[in-house]
Formats: sequence, C-alpha cells, structure tokens
Amino acid sequence: MKKGLKNKRYSINFLIGICILFFVCACTESKEKELSIPEKPTFTEHIAPILIRHCLPCHHLQGSAPFPLETYAQVKRKAKMIRYVTSNKIMPPWPADPEYRHFIGERLLSEEEIATIRQWVKSGLAEGNPQAMPEIPVFKSYEELAPPDLVIEMPDSILLPGDNLDRFMAMKLAYVLPSDTFLKKMVFVPGNRKVVHHLNAHLVQYPKNAKRNPKEGNWLLDQEQEGNPVQIHRALNLLNDDGTYPLLTPSVSNYLPGMEPFDYPEGIGGYYLKQKGAVYVKNMHYGPTSKPEKDKSKFLLYFDKKAPERPIREVILGTLGVAPVVPALNIPADSIVTFSSRLKVTSDISLLNVNPHMHLLGVSFLAFIIKPNGDTVPIIRIPRWDFRWQYVYSFPKMLKVEAGSEIVAIGVYDNTSNNPNNPFDPPKFIREENISMKTTDEMFQCILNYLPYKAGDENINLELK
Repeated sequence: MKKGLKNKRYSINFLIGICILFFVCACTESKEKELSIPEKPTFTEHIAPILIRHCLPCHHLQGSAPFPLETYAQVKRKAKMIRYVTSNKIMPPWPADPEYRHFIGERLLSEEEIATIRQWVKSGLAEGNPQAMPEIPVFKSYEELAPPDLVIEMPDSILLPGDNLDRFMAMKLAYVLPSDTFLKKMVFVPGNRKVVHHLNAHLVQYPKNAKRNPKEGNWLLDQEQEGNPVQIHRALNLLNDDGTYPLLTPSVSNYLPGMEPFDYPEGIGGYYLKQKGAVYVKNMHYGPTSKPEKDKSKFLLYFDKKAPERPIREVILGTLGVAPVVPALNIPADSIVTFSSRLKVTSDISLLNVNPHMHLLGVSFLAFIIKPNGDTVPIIRIPRWDFRWQYVYSFPKMLKVEAGSEIVAIGVYDNTSNNPNNPFDPPKFIREENISMKTTDEMFQCILNYLPYKAGDENINLELK
C-alpha cells in the first residue's frame, strides 16, 4: 500500500513538472512573439554583430576565454552551449542587477538579443550571406595602444602544475626609481590569459630612509599556505625597516577577464609615487588548468607631470575594515546566515565605484545608502553571488553621499550541502577568528573608492568615450 501511494505521488509530481515545463515554454514563446526577431536569423547578419559587441572582447584568438568565437564554424560548434548560457544569463558575466543600479561597461544582452540567438539555434543555424559578415575587430594590447613610462614585471615565471586546482597568490614586485614622481595610472597585463583570472593590486610607498632595500624578502607566497594577512606582509617584507606599516594606496589596478583599463576624467585620480616602493598584489587568482602552464605578468606605469588634484581615497566596510561585521562572521554548518556592516558618513563624499567581496559561501550581496531623512539610495545588488566574477563597479556619474548618511552592506551566506560552491562535504563551521585570504575561509567586504565632495560632482560624466 505504501509503495502504491509512493508511486502515485511520484506520478502526480511528474505530471505537475511536465505542466510547469509546458507553461514555461509557452510563456517563453509568447514573450518572444512580442519581440522583434527574424523568423530565420542568420549568423552573418544577426548573430555575429551580437557576438562582436558582447563576446569577442574575451572570445578572440588571443583572448582570455578558453575558445574563440570569431568564425561561423567556431560558433556553430558551440551553438547549443551559447544558447544555454545566454538564455540563463550566465554569459556574458555581469552579476550586478541592472534593475537596481547601472554601472559603466555593463555586459548585458537584451531580451531581443537572447531571443535571436535562441531562434537561430532553433531554426537550423543558418550561416547567411558571407558578404553580410561584419568586420572582426583587431584586438591590440594596451601596451601597443599606449606605450608605458615604466614596466614592472614578475622577477620569474610562475609554474602551474596542471592539477585542475585554483591558486591564490600574494606578490611583491619592488621598484626603485631615480626620484619621487607622480603616477597617472597603472595597468595590469596578464602574461598567460588562459590561467590568470583576477587580481587586486596596491602600491606600497616608503618614506625617505624608511626602507633600505624593498627587494629583500619573498616576492611570491601561496595564500592557501600563508593565509593570515599579517604573516603575508611580514614574509613579503612589506613593512618599514622599523616594523611599522608604510603608506598603502587604495587599489590602483584591478583585473578580470574582459575588463578594460579604466580612465577617470582630467583632475580625478593619480598618485604621488615615492622613489622606493612595491606593487603589492594581495589577491592573484590563477584558474584551474589540466596541463602545466607558466605565467609572467606585468604592470604598465604611466607617469604624470603634475601632482594629482584629487587623489582617490578608499574605505572598507566589513572584514579588516573601519566598520565591523554584525554579527561576527561565524557561519555554523548547515545554516544560512545574514551579516551586515554599517558606516556613518561624517562629511559629504562622492562615490566613484564599489567592489563587493565574499568567498565561496556567499550567495547574495546588497549595499545601499540611508540618507538623514530616511530615504534610501541604491548602491549595488548581486542576487546570485559568483566568486569567479568580482568586478569593481564604476558609477556613470559620481554618487553623492551627504554627511549624516549611513552606508549599509548586507551579505547572505549558505553553509549547507545545497550550496554547490561549498568547499566542505559535509559542511564545516566557518569561524571569524580564522579570517584569511584562503577561499575556504570567509570574508565580507564592501570596498568603496571616493573623493571629498565638491559642488557639481554628481554631474561629472565618468564614462569617457
């Protein structure tokens, strides 16, 4: 009798599932009929322009993506996968919710573009007239487009053994200049785009006579082995000779596959550059590879003749920041926990960008402003956190935050076996006291770059063409 009831329940659930599937398909088809898409799209006329706009910055022959999408043959082989990842909005990768806040450089396919790709696959993958094929852009390196004033390169190549594991490295690339100078910007150039996934880099600047030789000590450490930030700083010999901390600038270079170097309008940004210092890479992520690979990446430095008018400042909410995580970042096994961090703003500021940061247990991120009158202003919402894609999101125009406002960041963490990214099976208690750069530990940060407010900041267009 119990078996019969079980089978009957299974049959009912199966029928419900089929009904839901037909309903979703019917809704999709109905919605697509409202869109202006051709009945039989062709690759040359309809699909190639979409790929050129949204996909080729990564998916070209020398790009960071694992395969190119420059020709009909290349795209046809991947057509079903392209349909799946675009329909489910997995690609192009853009975790931030555009309905909450817009940012510069959004990589978002329109519903019409997604439907066109779906219809192209459904209607038979027609190639179309070769004469209608748009010209494939030539992707030049940043170094070719803008020769740098100084190149700081890794002292040696890094060998990745090909064991299909992620690696997170900390690095110190020391330099000694003829004299103090001014830095306009610094651009990261990956040596091997197949394996370099992302990084955040800062400048360590030594006051005069504070550091005899910045090149002493290790230049490379595996964060999975040396996870404590203080231990890493000492092992890399980043401190002044008397053991005190030197000046550490905000992030001066960030990289993710397909992310283009960002320039601010004249008068915004720039740095004083001391004669002695180092590029401190606190989070270099190498993706998994099945065969041995080498990397020797570098930084391009561009000097300026004048002192920076408005140097960028940085503030961190949460882990290792000025505002604590509440409650403490302890995540018991088999639990879903929400944490927050709140910062009261004491003077008017202008926000330039936001960089949310969590590790593998993170599932959603939200940040907003509560004005003194109680109104809220959105900063960013990431409904489906993905550790692989951690952008620095820049606002099209500076976002004014008036004195007396509160900046609030909220993160949700899933430490259950239902989280496919959980590094532990069974789930393990994650404790705040174990904070480190290791991905198997956890962090919660909302990193903001800002300027002291000036009248008219909110009208300055940050999106340079």
